[in-house]
Amino acid sequence: MRSLFRPVLPALLLVVLVAGGCDVLRRDELGEVPSEAEAAEFYARHADVSAVDVKGNVIELHVRQPGDQLRRGGSLWARVGPYVYLLSPATRGLFEAYPAVAAVRVVTSTDRDREVARAMLRRDALGPSQWRHAEALLGHALQPGTEQPRMLERLAEWGERYAEYDYNPEFVPTR
Repeated sequence: MRSLFRPVLPALLLVVLVAGGCDVLRRDELGEVPSEAEAAEFYARHADVSAVDVKGNVIELHVRQPGDQLRRGGSLWARVGPYVYLLSPATRGLFEAYPAVAAVRVVTSTDRDREVARAMLRRDALGPSQWRHAEALLGHALQPGTEQPRMLERLAEWGERYAEYDYNPEFVPTR
């Protein structure tokens, strides 16, 4: 009887160690992702958010970008559109409240449902000091807005540095 357990014990120990490295044993520690309604609450102050979807552990925001903004600001506003939401205190708060959320994706589109841009920020892309810098950039960019386009450019550049993004070439020509 004793010799029967000897070969099984190391294999059993290996299974427990491997499972411990997976999310199988950590599900309670990670918590749950929010419902669509719970995720939408974080962005309730943003009037242009038309829908919030939960796709696995990714929260996806759909944002209507005003046509006059795109006409006035052209490719700069097309580029900066997703980062207004991704680099906001709302996204940071969502990540803090729901550790199981892996990323937030923002898809901007025109009033006629033509996609303008999409960008995704992963949970671990920004540390605390980078979040503070991102929020400061966002605040500066939204205050003067079109009066100081360079601030919008800096916000877009910061977002492009830390997020995965794709722009519709109709709105943002390839550089």
